[in-house]
Amino acid sequence: MPARHDIDAETELWDAYAGSAFKDDMEPVFNWTQYAGHGPGPELLGEPHSVLEIGCGTGRALAYLAQRGIKATGVDLSPVMTKKTTERWGALGVEFVCAEVLDHLRASTETYDAVYSIFGAVWFTDPAKLLPLVAERLRPGGVLAFAHPPAIPGAYGPQGMYKGGFAGKAMYTYRYGYTPRRWTSFLERQGFRDVEARVLDAPEAGHIGTLLVTARR
Repeated sequence: MPARHDIDAETELWDAYAGSAFKDDMEPVFNWTQYAGHGPGPELLGEPHSVLEIGCGTGRALAYLAQRGIKATGVDLSPVMTKKTTERWGALGVEFVCAEVLDHLRASTETYDAVYSIFGAVWFTDPAKLLPLVAERLRPGGVLAFAHPPAIPGAYGPQGMYKGGFAGKAMYTYRYGYTPRRWTSFLERQGFRDVEARVLDAPEAGHIGTLLVTARR
């Protein structure tokens, strides 16, 4: 688990992100990729009755699922974001939990039909720590699905990222980038099956694609 001061620094970073990313007039939407209307939809989750989104950000995907009768829960590190999302989407029945994702998964006894991450906690958490905990929270046959940009060729493992450029207060976090083959290996070692890991091309040639991974417990 990160040291306390590291969690506090990360919380400050994601609180700052919440201030710019959350819009009061946003609508529910479910996109795996960074390009609106591109790629598959929530069918990658199967037909779940319950879902957990880790690193749920603005909560738009959870709101979309809740409108379709799915029990939707999200966990996010930012108290600013979870306050905003609760106020905006709580009436739909979505539950938002403010917590560090590893802490939350260790403490929780709830299980889900699907756990997913869209440019969320899977991108920002050491998979060696995260994946065993996710497996414990999935029901037998449950789906883990996640999406984020593919690793830059030759740059694998934890990669530091500053927020807001290279001037001002040093606010940073770490992202974890691996090849589809390496993700498959990680997941299979944790007992997941039916692993599919691929990079979906962007709608415009030469633009950044999206890593898409699905697996079953």
